[in-house]
Amino acid sequence: MNLTLRPVEPADLDLLYAHQSDPVAAAQVVWTPRTREAFDAHWAVILADPSVLTRMVVVDDEPVGNVVSWDHEGRRDVGYWIGREHWGRGIATAALAAFLAEDTTRPLYADPFASNAASVAVLRRCGFREVRRETGPEGVQVVLVKDD
Repeated sequence: MNLTLRPVEPADLDLLYAHQSDPVAAAQVVWTPRTREAFDAHWAVILADPSVLTRMVVVDDEPVGNVVSWDHEGRRDVGYWIGREHWGRGIATAALAAFLAEDTTRPLYADPFASNAASVAVLRRCGFREVRRETGPEGVQVVLVKDD
């Protein structure tokens, strides 16, 4: 597998919209897909914000997902989304590891839902440790931090 990261470009948004609209993937991450209009407005803000680091995950010359970090309520967060057709191949772990070499901000936080065991495992493989669990209306979120 030849994995590279590159900046997200406006031409990538159709693929990213399809990923977040996938009902199986959305259920896995406890996500309500945005309408196309809301999605485009959200990404316009992301792409215009110089503090947000966006990367497309490209495997063997095919874009397969994205990794993003941003400032949120006094901390730096990271998130990622790999298209479901590429799950189970180690791409998320490899992409996050490569991203962490670019965004060296520490501490760096992530808070997947506990029901998304695959994402929690990816984060742990990349050196994140659990600091707490938070229960909300959608379920239990695992708050993880990478601070080294």
